[in-house]
Amino acid sequence: MIDIFSRAVVRHRFPVLIAMAVVTVVMGWFALHVQIKTRFTDLLPRNHPYVQVDQDYKASFGSSNLVTIMVSADQGEIFTPEILGNIRDITLALRTIEGVNQFGITSLASKKLKEIRSSTYEIETRPLMWPDVPRSADAVAALRAAVLNNGLVYGQYVARDLKSALITVDFIDRLVDYDTAFAQINQVIDAHRLPGVTYRVVGDPMLYGWIGANLGETGLVFLLSVAVLGIILFLCSRTWYGTVLPLLSGLLSAVWALGFAELIGFNFDPLIVVLAFLVSARSVSHTVQLIMRFEDEVDRGRTNARANAVVSVRSQFVPGTLGVVVDAGAIILVAMTPIPLLEKVAVIGTFWVCTIVVTAFVVAPVLLSYVRRPGHVLLGLDVNHLFEGLLRISATVASSRWRIGIFASTAVVVGAAGFYALGLKIGDAQAGSPILWPDSTFNRDSAAVNATFPGSDRMFIVIDGGSQDAMKDPALLAYMQDLQRYIEAQPQVGATVSVADLLPKVMRTLHENNPRYEQIGPDAATNGELLYMYLQGSDPDDLDQFVDRTAAAGAITIYFRDRQGDTIRTAVARIKDFVAHHPPPLGRVLLAGGLIGQIAAVNEVILADQIISIAAALLVVILASAFAYRSMGSGLLFMVPVVIANVITFAFMALAGIGMNVNTLPVAALGIGLGVDYAFYVVDRIKEEVESGLPLGEAIRISLMTAGKAVFVTALTMSVGVCVWMLSALRFQADMALLMSLWLFVSALSALVLLPSLVAFFKPRFVIGHSA
Repeated sequence: MIDIFSRAVVRHRFPVLIAMAVVTVVMGWFALHVQIKTRFTDLLPRNHPYVQVDQDYKASFGSSNLVTIMVSADQGEIFTPEILGNIRDITLALRTIEGVNQFGITSLASKKLKEIRSSTYEIETRPLMWPDVPRSADAVAALRAAVLNNGLVYGQYVARDLKSALITVDFIDRLVDYDTAFAQINQVIDAHRLPGVTYRVVGDPMLYGWIGANLGETGLVFLLSVAVLGIILFLCSRTWYGTVLPLLSGLLSAVWALGFAELIGFNFDPLIVVLAFLVSARSVSHTVQLIMRFEDEVDRGRTNARANAVVSVRSQFVPGTLGVVVDAGAIILVAMTPIPLLEKVAVIGTFWVCTIVVTAFVVAPVLLSYVRRPGHVLLGLDVNHLFEGLLRISATVASSRWRIGIFASTAVVVGAAGFYALGLKIGDAQAGSPILWPDSTFNRDSAAVNATFPGSDRMFIVIDGGSQDAMKDPALLAYMQDLQRYIEAQPQVGATVSVADLLPKVMRTLHENNPRYEQIGPDAATNGELLYMYLQGSDPDDLDQFVDRTAAAGAITIYFRDRQGDTIRTAVARIKDFVAHHPPPLGRVLLAGGLIGQIAAVNEVILADQIISIAAALLVVILASAFAYRSMGSGLLFMVPVVIANVITFAFMALAGIGMNVNTLPVAALGIGLGVDYAFYVVDRIKEEVESGLPLGEAIRISLMTAGKAVFVTALTMSVGVCVWMLSALRFQADMALLMSLWLFVSALSALVLLPSLVAFFKPRFVIGHSA
């Protein structure tokens, strides 16, 4: 069947080219319209209880799309008419931003931050600095004193040293567009800059806005990496078709995949650009293998391009398609993790990988059949001699006693790597965003905000009392206070806030500001009166951050100084442990909303599915190999380079502080396929030469000098090409490039050194047949 297919492709080469051209034009038109953007809803796990809590209560207690702006005086305090007016102007201007929640803007200049005053005649609640900015020295001093006496403002919205103030702005999830929000917030700040004032802005809309802002540079890095690929291919092949055809294969795969994404209504997340480059590079790799086999036939004196193209397809089809099947199987398994972004990556990535069968085994051989002067070189310098010398050493080692040393050293390296791999963290492994470099504007701003205030990232847990006015019950309010103290004992938690903090402030005010009376009311009726007093002169939504409209449920908002996986896991585990041993006097405790709650949900899903996904990917390797070679032993042999590459790479991730998160998981899944593709080509060529009658040692030598050389070239080409991404302004892309380069190097080394030695030592039946 393979012979019939290979002959038919070349025989009908012109109609095939026309068909491919039509498909490319159509898919290219769709590819031009694909949306390159991040959608917040794509990052949330399906049917996770934390996500459900966030969806149910975010309208009251805050969404995950909160942006925090810190306004800091370079000299002195913020309590000057100029800086206070600047805070007011920015607060008002934020209302004009698209998708902003008009009732979710909080600052000194908003109505939400209040002071409570008492006198002989009345209890008065009024905004701290609304609608006017204090101009006189006495008015500014009065505002300063009011802030210092307000525990809900001092330390949370105004820094302890009085040199900084926060403005927070919330967005409506279904309306927010990160690129638009990023641009408009920066425009607002640029339009209101004051000399001697520093502005820092953090929040996920800004984070993803920075990613979008770097898309232009990402495009330049992409073009540079393609240029590097082309240069290396030319130096190694020294022919025009050895340079152009692999790049063309990668381009066609990309165009078809992006067109497919647009056809099915998927957006293309900019964070997976490295993954996309790597999948297209796989098309380059398979095409190089085909061209190398084509040139092997030319070296044997066969100059008929059409005949050589047929032989190339026939000999490379099994290992090539087997590699595609394993790659596709590993990527589609990413969809086991119920996160829309990963499901989209799985679908697009699987289609992308499958296009390699067409680009490498249909388009490439058809174009090769048109080559008029096969083997004609355009460059006198031949670097292949360097590769061949190393490959001869590998062949010699495989057939000698030195291979025992290879086995022993491999065992030591894998054992040590396995130990370090146990330290791989689920979630972010470092403070700040791992997507951007530590010295990026966003990460520097984030560090500054977290050092000055309790924390820029929030999580809320819900106390659902189960009935109207349950949040006025003194026992439940006391329970909230106990839980808050327990949560705040974790060093990474900056502070917590709830209605149980608000009511004692009102009670103290009622008693002439005597601190002895700063406590919860003795009964629900008293607490209801305290809430009523706080709302005097306020908007109805001013209590929303504390309790819902019926006072049936309240929130404890937790401020985190970082979003590392260990920090979040520890916080969630401690809360669950407290609730398990100290259930609330009524109702229930629900985890967890806000940005940190959503990250916690993602981390839990990845942690639960990671082992299953890796095991399933290994099973794909075994089953695909067993089907192709009719031997379960083949699956076990090909699992060796996969396990080695994964263990070493995971160890590197642990040592380099790269966590397993929603962005790195697809790259790790593709690495399963990377660990075995090269092995297929080397072992299949050994099998082919043994079947032709050669001794096993000679078959290994020829395999390494032919298929092995192609593996060396493709690994070198892809590794260097991927390493160009280390120049990216996005740390995530640089980290993934380094990760993939390591994966490629280990995979190639396993295929060129370890596997030939294993074949020579164990003499597997599917390779040597009955010749043993």
